[in-house]
Amino acid sequence: MNQTRFDAFAGLSKEIVIAAVAVVAIAVHLILRFGFGGAAQDVPLWVALACGAPLVLELGAKLVRLEFSSDLLAGISIVTSVILGEYLAGTLVVLMLSGGQALESYAVRRASYALEALAKRMPSTAHRKADGGLVDVPLAEVAVGDALVVFPHETCPVDGVVLEGRSTMNEAYLTGEPYLLPKAAGSEVLSGAINGEGALTIRAEKSAVDSRYAKIMEVMRESEQRRPRLRRLGDQIGAIYTPLAVAIAIGAWAFSGDPVRFLAVLVVATPCPLLIAIPTAIIGAVSLAARRGIIIKDPAVLERVGTCRVAIFDKTGTLTYGKPKLIEVLPAPGFTADEALAAVASLERYSRHPLASAIVEGAAEAGLALHEAEEVGERPGEGLRGEVGGRSIQVTSRKKLAAQSPESAAALPPPAGGLECVALVDGRYAATLRFRDEPREEGRPFIRHLRPRHGFTRILMVSGDRESEVRYLAEKVGIDEVFASQSPEQKLALVREATAKADTVFLGDGINDAPALTAATVGIAFGQASDVTAEAAGAVILESSLERVDELLHIGRRMRTIALQSAVGGMALSLIGMGVAAAGHLPPTAGAITQEVIDVVAVLNALRAAVPPRTLTDYGPKPRDASR
Repeated sequence: MNQTRFDAFAGLSKEIVIAAVAVVAIAVHLILRFGFGGAAQDVPLWVALACGAPLVLELGAKLVRLEFSSDLLAGISIVTSVILGEYLAGTLVVLMLSGGQALESYAVRRASYALEALAKRMPSTAHRKADGGLVDVPLAEVAVGDALVVFPHETCPVDGVVLEGRSTMNEAYLTGEPYLLPKAAGSEVLSGAINGEGALTIRAEKSAVDSRYAKIMEVMRESEQRRPRLRRLGDQIGAIYTPLAVAIAIGAWAFSGDPVRFLAVLVVATPCPLLIAIPTAIIGAVSLAARRGIIIKDPAVLERVGTCRVAIFDKTGTLTYGKPKLIEVLPAPGFTADEALAAVASLERYSRHPLASAIVEGAAEAGLALHEAEEVGERPGEGLRGEVGGRSIQVTSRKKLAAQSPESAAALPPPAGGLECVALVDGRYAATLRFRDEPREEGRPFIRHLRPRHGFTRILMVSGDRESEVRYLAEKVGIDEVFASQSPEQKLALVREATAKADTVFLGDGINDAPALTAATVGIAFGQASDVTAEAAGAVILESSLERVDELLHIGRRMRTIALQSAVGGMALSLIGMGVAAAGHLPPTAGAITQEVIDVVAVLNALRAAVPPRTLTDYGPKPRDASR
């Protein structure tokens, strides 16, 4: 059992153990009571009640702080049952309380299981070069600058740069890119990536605690500590329900003079629909979302998404396909388009830049032969550099070239709508490459249906791209509010301002979207997103599809409706039972059994959240079947 799973088990062990003891105690009590008789029949119940004491103490602390939560009634019922000698009724309430708390804890932790599976990829040691040989050292002892060897098919232990060797690495779980990336001297490697056929010697650029893997683990622990917001809504309902139930119980005792009626009313009043049904609905909705390719990292997203009235979209990868296509190569005098494209594509094979795959695909479509690259590097502010066929190649932007060499920048063609990059060969301007990222086919109908179907009042597009490119896309999909040339800081400020006025949902897939994803009421990351972006989001759409976003909106709204139906409906049935118990027609043990029946009804209704309806989308030519 790895440490993560052990931590999750430890967090659940108290509630699970108490619930298990209660079940066994009730079974043994019934066997002794109806099979053998005797005074020993209550001993198992005493043991169960003793095990439930920590739960009662926790509820007592809440009472001291004047926190009238929904489970406070359960604690009062347990104490009263012990005082009046109604041990079976008290043990049944212990079972209800511990079982509900275990379910709630499970609902919060359930969302991090996908990340936990990624943690299993990581090695516990690294192969460090020392004194002409290799020494296996614990991952925590790897220091920046250490030379490490990654053998074929091993997992890269830290972020680094390749010093020697050639291979490929699978970074799909980190970057969403479903293909192998070539690695050579100068290439960057990420912790958690799977090495291919060749051995690589890398230089550690970050320690294990600062690498990508450590960030994922940090988010996993953080998500396990989050509490679903809808459960807090249950506490708000309980703040009204609890005093009402206590008042009815006291009234029944005062009217009849029988303290057993006080207990009977409280046992029936135990709000298990809040304690059990709401977590059950959350688990069901998380499961349904996972089956649709939507990972819910923060279960509170399922409640919040239905309250959002402002939709904010990043441009690239959300409303576009995120796959720019090379449409034009403009060579400088002294170079041909094929010559420049072949040189740039040979270098771009080793890059994770969004335009890299478009350049390589463009060269393949042109039938150009690619060459091996050496000394590949991509330093901040300098663009991509390397040597191809003995010539120095640099790929950069118009802005960076202007800062680096104003004379070369003067030879560039006039700016145009779309994306572009600039290539230099041996320090000379060689060509400008232009690209276009087309809008998603479903983009316009999706945007058009957000206002009437989901109640959105504002729809915005924000992007770091130029005004012309952003306006082009906005007109294609039907968005009027456009913010172009936005830095990450400007995006963050914009989202914060909008969120202060109304609940917001932000959709993005780039690292520069991470701050905005965190600031929004609900942050949704697309599958092609970086690991940093996925960490900042509350939900991750594994398949980059606006249809899945629509499904998430429907799943959240449906979950909230079902959870409230179960909670409020269950409490309504409990109020009827409380009236019967107050009249003296329902003793404590029978009341506990009645409450269990109410729980079953509430939970069965809550389980509907896991069952897909016939359709989960409501835009396009016809609804899409959710059961396919």
